[in-house]
Amino acid sequence: MSPIGASRKRCGSAGLHVTMKTRLMGIALLAGIVAPAAGAAAPDTGEQEAVPLERMELATPPGAQVVVPPPPVEAQRSPFFHDATFGLQLRTYYLDREKYDGSYSEAWAIGGSVSFTSGWLANLFRVGAVAYTSQPLYAPDGRDGTLLLKPGQEGYTVLGQIYGEFKLADTIFGAIGRKAYDTPYINRNDSRMTPNTFEGATVYGTAGGKDGAPAWRFGGGYLSKIKERNSDEFVWLSRDAGASVDRGVYLAGANFKQNDFSIGAIDYYSDDIINIFYTEATYAVPLPGDAKLKLAAQYSDQRSTGSDLLTGADFSTHQWGAKADLALGAATLTLAYTDTSSNADMRSPWGSYPGYTSVQVQDFFRAGESAAMVKAAYDFTRHGANGLSAYALWVHGSGVQAPRYNEDEYDFNLQWTPDKAGPLRGLSFRVRYAQIDQRGGGDPSIKDFRVIVNYDFPRP
Repeated sequence: MSPIGASRKRCGSAGLHVTMKTRLMGIALLAGIVAPAAGAAAPDTGEQEAVPLERMELATPPGAQVVVPPPPVEAQRSPFFHDATFGLQLRTYYLDREKYDGSYSEAWAIGGSVSFTSGWLANLFRVGAVAYTSQPLYAPDGRDGTLLLKPGQEGYTVLGQIYGEFKLADTIFGAIGRKAYDTPYINRNDSRMTPNTFEGATVYGTAGGKDGAPAWRFGGGYLSKIKERNSDEFVWLSRDAGASVDRGVYLAGANFKQNDFSIGAIDYYSDDIINIFYTEATYAVPLPGDAKLKLAAQYSDQRSTGSDLLTGADFSTHQWGAKADLALGAATLTLAYTDTSSNADMRSPWGSYPGYTSVQVQDFFRAGESAAMVKAAYDFTRHGANGLSAYALWVHGSGVQAPRYNEDEYDFNLQWTPDKAGPLRGLSFRVRYAQIDQRGGGDPSIKDFRVIVNYDFPRP
């Protein structure tokens, strides 16, 4: 057993609830590498794990900071090797959740990723790979379930991405292998130590977009397996969704954008399992001064397919939503509403849920559930706290039927990102707290506290 593993076993043997002093010591250790610095961060207007259609990305999503840049052009011989880049990111994450039944999930993990991307061979082909790890610093026995570690509070290391990418045209690419993708329902869901990654083959690209011309973003393919965010194994997407057969998912989608208007749709189809259709439109309304208004609407439809092997019976359900973001200088006010069909719960087995009222803990997508959200975000840069931003939100859910109960969620988020040109560039620090109050059944609460520190090693 490794020293870290042995330490975890020793600290978990008592199985006692951690005292406030212990929690504060952990927070202090996490915060110890953070100091005031310069920089600016835009107010947060959505959950960071969500993927709007206008940001759909089947190409390589942003990863760790490049730490070994390619040599100057005049020194190059083979672009495949000399244009190769390496990236390195460190992450430490503490999560403590008290559940409705009074039990706890708690862990503090450290890890990160190492990435490699080759240059283009003959301007046609390149390869990439990313290895991830998450190891326990503090992981008490009996407090599993944070998803920071494998079940049993165990650490893991995995080659989560290894793929080949082909240039089919100037702006059209193909990929095969294990890779990260960002779409509304299949995405990284990078909200713990390591992200979801997927196995399969895809084609994606862009068209237009120059000099004010309409811009298209499109992609599709077939994905067979998923590595969940706290796992080191790839499993069939159908089994990850809850079925006992081996099935993958076909997906195809496109997004159109011109000036301040965007609209798109994407479909996910799995034989005998489920079909998910999603569409979204956004429009930015010009306002005088520094005010900005962005309106958005979304619709999701989900239904069983073929032999109904997911639940053993036919089902269909849907959810629609609307959202408005009003930016006034450094402040942003968000109002959102979603409404779910009473036929069945919505599902999101392969990533974060795209619903506008899906927040830190709850998704508010249960059958018959309507949810309204009010959110206020502020960027403190103009007050001398460069790179510091915060938001608070409230989601009010209603309409679910017994034996379930309606809920309210309150979230508070504080984030600091240093100036990219400063001495602490590459560092980010985030503190999150959520409380969910159940209305009925004794009115229990969930309390969820998180501290996340990321460090992308700066480029030399």
